[in-house]
Amino acid sequence: MGFHAWAAHREKDALKPFVYEPEPLGPHDVEVRISHCGICHSDVHLVDGDWGASSYPMVPGHEIVGTVAASGPAVKSLALGQRVGVGWQRGACLECEWCVSGQENLCAHEAATCVGHHGGFAERIRVDGRFAFPIPEALSSENAAPLLCGGVTVYAPLARWARPPMRVGVVGIGGLGHLALQFARAMGCEVTAISTSPDKQSDARAFGAERFLAARDPKALRAAARSLDFLLSTTFIPQDWESLLRTLRPNGVLCLVGAPDDPVSLDAGAILGKQLTVTTSAIGGRPAIREMLEFAVRHGIAPKLQLRPLAEADAGLDTVRKGQARYRVVLAA
Repeated sequence: MGFHAWAAHREKDALKPFVYEPEPLGPHDVEVRISHCGICHSDVHLVDGDWGASSYPMVPGHEIVGTVAASGPAVKSLALGQRVGVGWQRGACLECEWCVSGQENLCAHEAATCVGHHGGFAERIRVDGRFAFPIPEALSSENAAPLLCGGVTVYAPLARWARPPMRVGVVGIGGLGHLALQFARAMGCEVTAISTSPDKQSDARAFGAERFLAARDPKALRAAARSLDFLLSTTFIPQDWESLLRTLRPNGVLCLVGAPDDPVSLDAGAILGKQLTVTTSAIGGRPAIREMLEFAVRHGIAPKLQLRPLAEADAGLDTVRKGQARYRVVLAA
């Protein structure tokens, strides 16, 4: 029996109905009947072929929530009918030093949910059950979906670097940034939102920001010099990196989780002078995802989203492509 999905058949193509035969169910695999799937900007990059990693026809989608419809004989921790979520990663070797330490996202053999496989803009999907996470009862399926990629992408570096009462800045108040503001505030940090969209100021404050800086206002950035301990950049839009570095205090950290469209050029002298750290973070391992879901429940963290039927997958993807989502789009079966 084929799986019904929505696929792009070439770069930048519109998503169209598509039926494919799934891979055989392996011993550790589960088949998930999908109820919701978030649309991440990474899905846009994959459909449009921006990263050179796409093969077509391609079914995007890697923020998946649904119920277990079938499982392989080695699956012991998940039950039929149980609600689970799947994020960017669908598998890893689970034997290397990175996997053993709970950093499966760094495994050389990691498998992405919708790179080389068909993703979650579909009625069903089959993945390694060890990368299907039970969804806490208190978390609705539509709110859980964006957390499985967008949520852990910002939670993991904040959990690694941020401590109360540190002063944290979040660059880019979009699908990732609006979650980062909530997580940072819940972690007990003093939070600053930095955005190229002044009209997002009231939203940013509602998400937990105590201060708002216009990213294209040099005067505002100069006034914020040496005021932040940690700066999380969530955007792919080119930034005034020199001015942003000035906002950091000595021993401050700049962490990029969004991949800018243009190469990032940094002044080594400015970094050396204040002994700054420049780092990156990529999604998170399985322990980070489990911890993030529980943290979100405990602190009432949820995405602000637009819910659309799966039949509108192409229109939903285009909304994200055009930067019109406020702040995540989720497809519902």
